Amino acid sequence: MKLLFDFFPLILFFGAYKLYGIYAATVVAIVASLAQVIWTRLRQHRFETPHLITLFVILIFGGMTLVFQDDVFIKWKPTIVNWLFGVIVLGSQLIGQRSVLERLLGAQMNLPSAVWKKVNLAWGLFFLFSGALNLYVAFYFRVHLDEQVRTDFWVNFKVFGLLGLTLAFSIIQMLLVSRHLINDEES
Repeated sequence: MKLLFDFFPLILFFGAYKLYGIYAATVVAIVASLAQVIWTRLRQHRFETPHLITLFVILIFGGMTLVFQDDVFIKWKPTIVNWLFGVIVLGSQLIGQRSVLERLLGAQMNLPSAVWKKVNLAWGLFFLFSGALNLYVAFYFRVHLDEQVRTDFWVNFKVFGLLGLTLAFSIIQMLLVSRHLINDEES
């Protein structure tokens, strides 16, 4: 259920895009991201950092998309979010005793420190790769196509391609990590 809630703004963005176009979808994404942050704060009495980062970026880039009536800005949003996540995740390798993923997931999984570092590195690189891939699809892939067709392709890639890659990468990571889980009795 949490996964569905995390992708709530993306799902609404896609639906609004298919029905009303990129600018209406941008408004919907901004409102949905804001509602997501407020709902989380009211229900959990705290903010979730990924939701705040996404809201901040969608407010800036979605806002510029609406003000300038240019979808270039909203096409940059997934790249900026992914690169910010990548920098945060990779930066946590250098700062502090534990990586950000170990701090977030350490209560649910008991792994050796070396495995946490590898998982953290893999996710950081994945986020950087995802951001670069979004740029390629948004601005360079099928450059000979009509602009509307390219935007349609990018929206589909953003929703299904990036989401599919993330889910596949998550499953692979879970399979790799499961071999290293430490039982409470072993620790």
